[in-house]
Order: sequence, then structure tokens, then C-alpha cells
Amino acid sequence: MTTTSPPTERSPDLSGVLARCYGYAQDAASGRMVVGEKVRLACRRFLDELEKQNNPDYPWRFDETLAARPVGFMERFLVPTKGDYDRLELMPWQCFIECNLYGWVNKQTGLRRFREALILVGTGNGKSTLMAGNATFGACKDGERGADIYLLANSKDQAGIVFNECLGQIRASKPLAKRFRALRDGVYYDAMSASIRHRASDSKRLDGLNPHMAIFDEIHEFRDYKLINIIKRKNVKRRQPLILYITTMGYVTDGPLADYYGLFSDVLIPGKIKPEVADRLFSYIAELDATDDVEDTGCWVKANPGLGVVLHMRDLLDSWERAKKVPRERADFICKQLNIMVQADDMAFVSPDVMPRNLAVIPEESLLGRRCFGGFDLSSREDFTAAALEFPLDDGRYYVLLHSWVPRRKVEMDNEKIDYYGMAMRGLLSIVDGEYISQDDVYQWFCAQAEKYEITAIGYDPANAVKLRQMLEMKGFNCQIVRQGPLTLNDPMKDVKELLLGGRIVSNGDPMLRWYTENVRISAQRQHTDKANWMPTKNNRYRKIDGFMAWLDAHCIQMQQNPGGVPAAPPAVYSIRLDSSRARSRRTRGG
Repeated sequence: MTTTSPPTERSPDLSGVLARCYGYAQDAASGRMVVGEKVRLACRRFLDELEKQNNPDYPWRFDETLAARPVGFMERFLVPTKGDYDRLELMPWQCFIECNLYGWVNKQTGLRRFREALILVGTGNGKSTLMAGNATFGACKDGERGADIYLLANSKDQAGIVFNECLGQIRASKPLAKRFRALRDGVYYDAMSASIRHRASDSKRLDGLNPHMAIFDEIHEFRDYKLINIIKRKNVKRRQPLILYITTMGYVTDGPLADYYGLFSDVLIPGKIKPEVADRLFSYIAELDATDDVEDTGCWVKANPGLGVVLHMRDLLDSWERAKKVPRERADFICKQLNIMVQADDMAFVSPDVMPRNLAVIPEESLLGRRCFGGFDLSSREDFTAAALEFPLDDGRYYVLLHSWVPRRKVEMDNEKIDYYGMAMRGLLSIVDGEYISQDDVYQWFCAQAEKYEITAIGYDPANAVKLRQMLEMKGFNCQIVRQGPLTLNDPMKDVKELLLGGRIVSNGDPMLRWYTENVRISAQRQHTDKANWMPTKNNRYRKIDGFMAWLDAHCIQMQQNPGGVPAAPPAVYSIRLDSSRARSRRTRGG
């Protein structure tokens, strides 16, 4: 959107619209523009289908005149109601969407190809303005007499947002204000017996709807399909109906958006869905990729295609600096601005200021012979594996000893962006030659620690751990199952957080423990939040939490077998001797 001449003085430049559409698709597909993987696939799909239309057996063709008409209409007649603009000019990503929605038609009938579209972009990128323009175009220029346009949302207030934008755009446009009757309850275009109205899921007036176009705003808030199903049942009577789902990412992980996100993502993968289904669905999903770090501001444009035009990086940075210090606000920014699916409570386990409270150092020699509790997390053998020991200390604190293993192949890929070799030199991490971690490595580590400390019990996730458990039990270790569910992990997680908040974890400044713990998120799936249960999870596959899980397993066993965190007693004196280059401890009573 820019500020230039009044809308009534411009005529639509259809060639310019098409240039923006084609240019965006080519730049995104080729990598010349920073976009997320799903946007790149959408652009690749468009370019491939432009080639396919030359095949006589391909049922669709791209009509450039029809493609450019909605953009030309909006830019000629509409004025945004928000911001300091005197006319509307669609950005290239918006031209790409509009040209796809209206340009693809059936070769035989000339009717519109796409029946449904999911458009997912970060908040503040101009969704409401774009959808209001579609509603107005649909009422007067889409060739459907008696076109009923419905603006739909989960609540009355939300449904009114796009409607009020549409109402304001029409009233601000001299040509349109003369032809539409813009009333508070609806906008009417009498020349075509068309109307634009808004409804919510809880509205009592849902029967009798017969929409030509339905625009669902913020579908992430929907928990059921009630309103969606009503619309779909009714619009089959129309010649070329169109349903638009426009939204940011949201917190309802088991509602329609979660289902549609999967469906419209699969549309972008050739052959994943039958053509008779995929050909009717248009997908534009702007989001960070799974490998992106939310702290990397260079990738934020992937979820915010309007960055630099309707959104400004300085404003986003200010919002982020404020939000990231408060877990709920941090989660909301990541969800709404970066389009990473989380729930409101799917927040960081601890805020960035917590782990620095737990950097205290004590000599490991002072722990020799002391009682401790172990845990391990095998994860995938081709990925991170971790083991931990937790020591109750005399002053009510807990010392955590952690070790990790990672295959050299993972190190060479460097997806996690951590100092592997520095950690290895400090003895915190073992880089294993080969493509997987042997369970014998973890077994040998526990055996070595048992020569120095009294390992009371070892907690473990039974998944994939049969061999290691058998090896440890044959050596005499007491292995205890830690079920990986909220009934088991909820209380220990809350106890660990309380210890961290109080600065009662002694980590000897271990950066691996800090990295693992700061990567933990609290899962807020409905089956957990209904009972205020906590479950650990991660938002990014490269933000590992294996070391935290190993520690949590140890803490679970410690809470079960050592109520109150009582340290070993009475005090003991230890003498150390070397045997085959390995430090061994011999415990002697006395003082």
C-alpha cells in the first residue's frame, strides 16, 4: 500500500498486476526471495501448472484477464480504512493470491477452479483489508446475480472486523458509495441483488444461508465444524462458490485449523492428494520453517510477507524484546507473528533470566561417595542421547551432572548451531564416530559414575530401552520406569521449575544443561490443560530437550524414593586410588 493519486483518477493496470504475480512466483520459487517452504511450493505449483495448461488433457487454464480483474478493481475503487493511505495497492504476495483464486478456470465451462483457499499469514499483514476487498468484488463484479457474501468468525466481534473494514472502504469510495447501500446490518448492491453480511458461530440466524462467497476470519479460534458445515452444505447450489479461510496460527490444536493446515499443506505436494480434491484447493501458508530459529530475525519475513510495507522490523523487534521476557507473551508472539502452532500456555518452561540463577559451582570431588539418582533419555540413536545424575545437597540444593552423546554426522550437519567441539573438550559431550549412539556408551558412563558415586536408582523411559535396562540391571543397578505422561511428569516438572526459580540447582555453569532446559516448552494440549497438567515438549526439532528429559527422569525417581530431598548421611571421608587409568573411590566411615 502506498500514497499516491486518488482512486477515481486511476484505471486498472492489468499488465502491472500480472507482472507482480509472475514476478513473485518466480522469485519465491527460485530462491531469490526469502519465503517459507510452503510458500515456495505454492509458487512452484503455480509455475508448473502454467506449463501443464498447454496439455490438451489438463482440465484447467489460466485466464490472465480474469486473474487481474479483482486486483484492478480494488486498486481503482477502494481506500484502506487503516493507516495513512489515500489508495489501495496490493503487494506482490497479495496479487499472487488474487490472481490464482480468480484466474484459474475450467477449460470447458469457464467456471472458477478453486472452491476453497487457506491463507495463513502473521498478524498485521493486511488480511482484513484484502478480504474486505474480496467481499466487495464478489458482490458486484464476480458475475453472480443474487450473490450473498458472508463474513464469518467464531464470535460476533471478530465477524464484525472484516465487515466494518468492508463498510468503511465502500463509504470512503465515491463511485462505490453511490452504488451500494451501506447499512449497519449489511451492505447491499441492488443492481445485482447482492449483499454482504456477517455472522458468528453462535448466531441464531444461520439457517437459510446460501453464500456465493464465504470468508472465515481467524479460523484458528474455531473448536468445531458447525458453521463451516452449514456453509458447505448451502453453497453447492452456486455455480462457482468460493470459501476463504484467512487466519494467523492459533492455540486450538484440535480444531478445524489443525485439520485444514494438514490438508492444505498436503495439497502442495504432488501426488499426496487425489487431483480431483487437490485441484480445488488453493494454499498460501506463510510461516517459519521447522529449521528456523525464532531469534533469527532474518527469517521473520517468511511469516510476514508485508514486512517493510505494512509492517516494520523496528516495531516487531520492539514487540519481541518486550514479549520474550514474559512466557505467555513470548508464546503469543511466536504463534501470531511467526505462525508457529502453539497454545496460549505452550510457553517456555523458564524465561531467559532463570537459568543464570543456577550457575553455582561446587568441586565434583566433594560429591565422591554421595548418594544420587540417575536418568537417561535415549531418543533416536541417530540423534542426541543424554544421561544425568541428580545429587541432593546438605543445604537443600541439588547438583545436576549431565552428559550427552551425538553422532559425528549430526555435528557435521550443524543444524543445532551449538559449540559441539567446545562442549566435547570440556567433557560435557561425546562426539561418536558413526551414524548412531550405541547403548553401550550410556552403560559404560553409568558404570564409571558408579565407581565414584552411590547411584540409588536410575529412571528411564521404557521406549527403546530394553537392552540398556537389562545391561544395567545385570550390573546391579536399580532401574525404575518413568512413564512419559502427565500423571507422572506433571508434579516433578513443577518441582524442577520451583527449584530453578529459587536458584537451587547447582549446574557448575554447564551450558548444555542450560541449552536443553531453555528449549523446553510446556505442552498445553487440551487433555493436559483441562487438569492443569504439565508435559514437556519442544517447538523446533533442532531445539533439543533430551538432556532435560534425562534430568527429569532422575528427578522423578528422587522425588519417589527420597521425599524431601534428604542427602546421604552420615558424612563420609573418601580416599581415591587409580586403577587402569580410571579414578575409583573407596568409601570409609569416619570423620
